[in-house]
Amino acid sequence: MEKETIRERLALLRQGMSREGLDAWLAADADCHGSEYVGEHFKTRTFLSGFTGSAGTLLVLPDSAGLWTDSRYWIQAEQELADTGIDLFRSGEKTTPTVQKYLAEKLPEGGRLGFDGRTFSGAYCQTLRRQWKKGELRSDLDLPDAFWTDRPALPDAPAFLLEERYAGQSAAEKLAKLRQELAKRDAAVFLLTALDDLAWLFNLRGGDVAYNPVLLAYAAVTPERALLFTDESKLSDGLRASLAGLGTEIRPYDGVYDFCRETEPGCRVMLDTRYVNQSLCSILEDRGAERIDIPNPTALWKSIKNDTEQANMRLAHEKDGAALTKWLYQVKRDIGRVPMTECSVGDLVDELRRQQGALGPSFATIAGYGPHGAIVHYEATAETDVPLQPEGLLLLDSGGQYLEGTTDVTRTVALGPVTEEQKRHVTLVLRGMLALADAVFPAGTRAEQLEAVARLPLWGAGLDYGHGTGHGVGCFLCVHEGPVNLRQRPLYGWDGVLRPGMILSDEPGYYAAGSHGVRQENLLLVCRAEREGYLRFEHLTLAPFDRDAIDPALLGEEGRRRLDAYHRRVYQTLAPRLTEEEAHWLAEVTKPLETAGGLYHEKKDFVSAPYEPRMQTI
Repeated sequence: MEKETIRERLALLRQGMSREGLDAWLAADADCHGSEYVGEHFKTRTFLSGFTGSAGTLLVLPDSAGLWTDSRYWIQAEQELADTGIDLFRSGEKTTPTVQKYLAEKLPEGGRLGFDGRTFSGAYCQTLRRQWKKGELRSDLDLPDAFWTDRPALPDAPAFLLEERYAGQSAAEKLAKLRQELAKRDAAVFLLTALDDLAWLFNLRGGDVAYNPVLLAYAAVTPERALLFTDESKLSDGLRASLAGLGTEIRPYDGVYDFCRETEPGCRVMLDTRYVNQSLCSILEDRGAERIDIPNPTALWKSIKNDTEQANMRLAHEKDGAALTKWLYQVKRDIGRVPMTECSVGDLVDELRRQQGALGPSFATIAGYGPHGAIVHYEATAETDVPLQPEGLLLLDSGGQYLEGTTDVTRTVALGPVTEEQKRHVTLVLRGMLALADAVFPAGTRAEQLEAVARLPLWGAGLDYGHGTGHGVGCFLCVHEGPVNLRQRPLYGWDGVLRPGMILSDEPGYYAAGSHGVRQENLLLVCRAEREGYLRFEHLTLAPFDRDAIDPALLGEEGRRRLDAYHRRVYQTLAPRLTEEEAHWLAEVTKPLETAGGLYHEKKDFVSAPYEPRMQTI
């Protein structure tokens, strides 16, 4: 994007600020629902600043502007903000003030801050009010819309009903359970704006948000009825009839604001202000409604997969494992012979998934070669794409969306010779990943109590990683699904207790800036253990780990046992889904460590191993 264009847009924004008597303007790439991924229509911060990272907040003052983003995007932000007149504020550094503190320092007493209240949550604005007490918030404006002449339209993908053979529970049953919660809290209405919770509640899916099969909608559920606010053109006759059978009324997408304006004073409204936007919160406040601000109960219910969902997720991961195994086979076979780049191998894994029935990726594929692997959320573009060479490490983090479920898997692959240091890092990460997956723990254990298990091998070597170890995963929904997570400090909205049926990722890593990155990731299902009162994990992800990058001695006896057991299951499950040549290759690379060769790309006469009955557990 031309830097001059950014300066022109900021000038037009400042003219609007002057007309409205504003001292500052706040912008983010955010939709009206607190979604992780947002459509082009909502990328206001990108439009105003030229910064395209997925996380960041822009603050514009009459004579200056700043963008706050975290360490994942500092290098990118430096490049994209150069010569725009926007300063980079590195969030997380001790010397970097928060947006709130910066406002308190720069704005006069009684200063006025403007923003589009539909794109900031009520919780964020509550924090803003607490930390910046001397100013006034103006949340009823969308200033950029006046000069964003080619602003993309709202998405209009059709919605569809997720059949009960995939959902495992009817929407009527879910609504009945929700109404019990309303009664327990003596609430008149539950206002639901989180798109994945809404999709789960009504067994609806759509295509309005990249990578996440959801539709733009709001819902209001009362003891007697349900209102769904969405673009009715997205709904087929059959889907409208199905919703009518649930007693659900369809209203226009923006009709939720009129609904809140009709709220009677004192009406008890149950909502989660982490997702309900400030515009809706302001309307309810002005109407004198009594807000019951609690985490969406649907979020925890959604996180505990029923038996049907669990079975479907296993099937999705079999399909996904076949696709990833085919990818590994082709890359290891062809590296150094067939030209490859980060983008081309990313496109290849997406195509192989589609051949297995995936409807699309579950997030933007991360294919980072060499130093790019050390950028945690790297996404190859035409400008950054590099050719792959028959040496060093390639980190591939990717996933697919299937009707049966959502996948997310990372493998770190040796494209040829690797250094001893690289092999050491890969092995330590894999040791921690396998150790966590093999944990058996008492029911009631909190996730943060287990998170350190994945870090211990790295800690023992004086190494660590900066991100959490795991996140929840949806069932044909969002790949990053709250509230489940594996972090040293649990996120708000969950007691941290792991329960049977929960699915989470296990993805420790290590990142050597300027050299290489390592991450190994499987999805795990929380299950009951054989010992009464205990739980364990089941590997959902099925794909071989590249032993060319592993030091068997450093992996240790227990690590080798775990890897061999996992690889036996991978071969037994996936071999029937592969061609004869692929199955022969998989048999070779999943042999016990003491006897197996590596995954190097040299041609070999692979010997087929006999098929064995599939194992139910590792």
